[in-house]
Amino acid sequence: MKKALVTGVTGQDGSYLAELLLEKGYEVHGIIRRASTFNTGRIDPIRRSSIYGNPNGEGNRFQLHYGDLSDASGLARLMGRIQPDEVYNLAAQSHVRVSFDVPEYTTDITATGTVRLLEAIREVGIKPRFYQASSSEMYGLVQEVPQKETTPFYPRSPYGCAKVYSYWVTVNYRESYGIHASNGILFNHESPRRGETFVTRKITRAAANIKVGLQKKLFLGNLDSRRDWGYAKEYVEAMWLMLQQPEPDDYVVATNETHTIRECLEVAFARVDLDWQKFVEIDPRYFRPAEVDLLIGDYSKAKRKLGWEPKTKFKELIELMVDADLKLISDQLAGKVEFHA
Repeated sequence: MKKALVTGVTGQDGSYLAELLLEKGYEVHGIIRRASTFNTGRIDPIRRSSIYGNPNGEGNRFQLHYGDLSDASGLARLMGRIQPDEVYNLAAQSHVRVSFDVPEYTTDITATGTVRLLEAIREVGIKPRFYQASSSEMYGLVQEVPQKETTPFYPRSPYGCAKVYSYWVTVNYRESYGIHASNGILFNHESPRRGETFVTRKITRAAANIKVGLQKKLFLGNLDSRRDWGYAKEYVEAMWLMLQQPEPDDYVVATNETHTIRECLEVAFARVDLDWQKFVEIDPRYFRPAEVDLLIGDYSKAKRKLGWEPKTKFKELIELMVDADLKLISDQLAGKVEFHA
């Protein structure tokens, strides 16, 4: 049985990846931070499932461990104890706008955290295959359209800068120490499990709330930013496929389509038969100090070498998210607390 170690397991991507790996017969170990309140809603259904063994007991194929990317010695201990065959580094301070407010913390976790993880692998002396979650935000002020693996990076946020460092240090450890380390340059990917501070989920949640009378207004920043949006549940399959290849490499994972935030509003509010222009107001607080205007990815290498391509189209994705938020609200109003996605 293969063992996988996943950082950021409680996040959108981490929860989908954990499910995928468990379905493939893996033993999955997730790292979570110790906190006064637990943010495990996305993975609680996995933890309760008897399919993967007794919850928190003998034979359980899904296990959680306390750890933090700021703690190098702790990461090394975990790496030595678990001895994983594959490591997926999905943890980060991943909110671009917030990275302008906490640039030092973003750098410590998103950039230096990757080095700590790679060093833990090297120091323990094991040879797992390593996946680094890279980001389309590395392209920033784009140098060509569409963006591909050879497009120069020009990050426009502390988050983007931190991800560029992590990208290159992953390449460096691959070339210096022979680690099977791959970068997945993922463009925006969304789902019902997306955090509510991210713009797509903020929009779909607001559309559902406004429809049932729980919210009156939605405040947003730049409506003309264009993004390449895909379905997170499909993108984690690309992560897994990268680590199944004979040789490590770097891949763009995207849809090669671009849509504005305005289009996202149109689709989301149309799903609940509302006119978005009656409810949306522009708030300067949500503008970034340096904006990224156009991201669109060329996934042809991933299709050619991994056999991967996106299946869920933009409109279908946004409608799927609105429907899930309507159901979540319905469940909350009925007194249910279980996470739904």
